[in-house]
Amino acid sequence: MTHTVRLEPVGVEFEVEDGETVLNAAFRQGIALPHGCKEGQCSACKCVLNEGEVDLLKYSTFALNDMERESGHILLCRAIAYSDMEVELLNYDEEVLSKSIAVKTFEGRITEIGKLTHDIRGIAIALNAPIKFWAGQYVDITVTTEEGQTITRSFSMANTPEQAETLRFIIKKYPEGRFSSELDSGGIRVGAEVSVTGPYGTCFRREDREGPMILVGAGSGLSPIWSILHDHVASGEDREVFFFYGARTRDDLFYLDRIAALTEANPSVHFIPVLSHAEEDAGWEGARGFVHERVADKLRELDIDGAGDVYACGPPPMIDALEPVLFMAGFESERIHFDRFTTSSSATPGQLEPARSH
Repeated sequence: MTHTVRLEPVGVEFEVEDGETVLNAAFRQGIALPHGCKEGQCSACKCVLNEGEVDLLKYSTFALNDMERESGHILLCRAIAYSDMEVELLNYDEEVLSKSIAVKTFEGRITEIGKLTHDIRGIAIALNAPIKFWAGQYVDITVTTEEGQTITRSFSMANTPEQAETLRFIIKKYPEGRFSSELDSGGIRVGAEVSVTGPYGTCFRREDREGPMILVGAGSGLSPIWSILHDHVASGEDREVFFFYGARTRDDLFYLDRIAALTEANPSVHFIPVLSHAEEDAGWEGARGFVHERVADKLRELDIDGAGDVYACGPPPMIDALEPVLFMAGFESERIHFDRFTTSSSATPGQLEPARSH
C-alpha cells in the first residue's frame, strides 16, 4: 500500500511505500529534501505535519525535543506514513529541488587504497555503471570485511561528476574507526566488492554566482572541497577562489604538488594552508593558527560584504567557529554551504567514526 505525501509551500507530491521513511521515498523518486545524518540526530529534515498520521522511528531529542513533537514537528528521516499526509517544510532550497537526482544503488569494487598522510587514506572505487552527482555530494558505501562484518559509512566524492565510473574518496583514519581502521589492517582490501548508494547532500557547487568562492576544508574534509574546486575550474567560470586548508603540522598536508600545478595554471585560485600546531616549525612561512581565524582575516581584507559563496567541510568545531565569522562578514545563509561531520549512531563504543551532516 502506498500513501501520498504533499510538500508545502512548494506543492510537490510523491508516493511513500509501507514501512519506508518519507525521506527515503523522496530520495528514491529524485526529490532532494533538506537532510543531514539521515539517522534522526541532526534536525536538518525537521518539518511540521499539517495533516495525516505518522509514526517516528527512534531519534535523538537533540534533533526533535518533546515540545516540538507535541506541536506537530516531525523528522522526515524517521517518519513512517500511515495515511496520506501534508507537511510544511521549514527549510528548503528551490535550486536544490531543481537539481534533484534520484538515489540509486550501484555495485563496484575497490581498485586503489593509498596512504596520503599518517592518518589520511585515499581510495578509488570502480562502479558497474556511472553515477550522476553534483560536485560536493556524498554516497553511502557498504562493504563486507575479510572477517565477514558489514560496514556502511558515508563519504564525499573527491572527483568531479565527469569522472562518474570511478569514484575517489579522501578518508581520515580514526582510532578504532571501523571502516578506516580496516583499510590499514587488511580487513578492507583492493578488490573488495562494495555497494554505493547515492547521491546525497546539498553542499554542492552552485553555478553562475557573483563574488569570490571561499573554500574551507580540514582533514578528510578536503574530499568534497577538492571536487568542488576542480568542477569550478573545469566550468570556466571567472571567479576568484580562496582555498583554505586547516591542518596541525606540515606533515598533515598532502596533494601539494597537485595544488601547485592547479594554482599555476589558474592564477585566480589562491591556496592558503593554515597550521594550528606549527610552533616548533621555524621553516614554515605560511599561515598559522586556526583556519577560521585566517578566513576572518582574508574576508576583512577583501571587504566583500557577503558577496560570494562559501563551501566548508570538516569537523563540527571548525564549522562552529567558522559560522559566526561568515555572518559577521555579511554572508546570507543561502550563500553558505556546510558539510559537517557527525558521529554515526550505528557505531558501537570504541568504534566511533564520522557520518555526515549537511
